[in-house]
Amino acid sequence: MPHIIVKMIEGRTEAQKQTLTAELTKAIMSSIGCAESSVSVAIEDFEKDAWRDKVYVPDIQQQPNLIYKKPGYDPFA
Repeated sequence: MPHIIVKMIEGRTEAQKQTLTAELTKAIMSSIGCAESSVSVAIEDFEKDAWRDKVYVPDIQQQPNLIYKKPGYDPFA
């Protein structure tokens, strides 16, 4: 029962979010062999100015053992 939470900076359209959801669902189904009915996807939008404090620090910097793909940017620059 994979549940995916996508956190991103606001500004994407509803159509882009629907496309992302469909592509993530297909990728999960093919990579781990589950049914579409088992997949759920949530999308959380954040203001650009809040990204570092609300996402980067708590979700990326403070939980490195959970990160399978590290970002290639420096949020402190």
